[in-house]
Amino acid sequence: MDDRLSYREKEALPDSAFGLPERREYPMPDAAHVRAAEAYFRYCPEELRPKLARAILQRAKEFGVDVESPVILGYADQ
Repeated sequence: MDDRLSYREKEALPDSAFGLPERREYPMPDAAHVRAAEAYFRYCPEELRPKLARAILQRAKEFGVDVESPVILGYADQ
């Protein structure tokens, strides 16, 4: 599955589909995008990493994605 969304597809997503809804960044409408958010986690600003990590884990649970990254799991506990 492709992890690229067109501008129109991204604009059509509700804020709740994003890892950082206030910035509309890290869209996670499906399992492929949860994995993409995990891969791009390192580009997230430091102060937003705990929020994004928790969002990734929540969406991963919804889509049956196993997140094993110790970095993401560590930030989610903050």
